[in-house]
Formats: sequence, C-alpha cells, structure tokens
Amino acid sequence: MDDPQNPFSLVPIEITISVGKARPLIADLMKLGRDAILPLDRRVDDPVELYIGDRLIARGELQELSGDQEGQLAVRLTEVANLRGGL
Repeated sequence: MDDPQNPFSLVPIEITISVGKARPLIADLMKLGRDAILPLDRRVDDPVELYIGDRLIARGELQELSGDQEGQLAVRLTEVANLRGGL
C-alpha cells in the first residue's frame, strides 16, 4: 500500500477516535473528583468516529484485542471516507 512515488505516504499521522461528548454545567464540572462518572451522549455499542484534525474520515466499532495485545483497544472500521482527494 506504500506509494514509492509519494514520500508523504511514509509519514505517520495522528487519528483521534471520538467515543462521545459531554456537556456538563461548569458548576457540575468543578465538583468532579476521582471516581466521578461523566455521562456521554453515546451508548457503549454506538459507532465511534475517527478524525484527522476536524475532518471525519471513518466510523467503526470499539474492539478489545486478544493474544499478546489482550486488553488493548482497537477500532474495527465499518465506514471509510474517500480520501483520494486529500485530507
């Protein structure tokens, strides 16, 4: 999948995975402490969104890896944007 004609194809890029958002009141946020629970606007089984900067590039499902990487989170992609036009 590497493109030898494009040197940028070998540059790593950071992808942010969004699992949800919270909108607490500042007063409630100031009361949060250890073991507090902050509800999100999504459910556990809802898709997560993958972003590069502020551009949505894909959606997927959270997965837990097994074997040597047991316990590590990963994302199984279910929907991918066409990135051929660039980021």
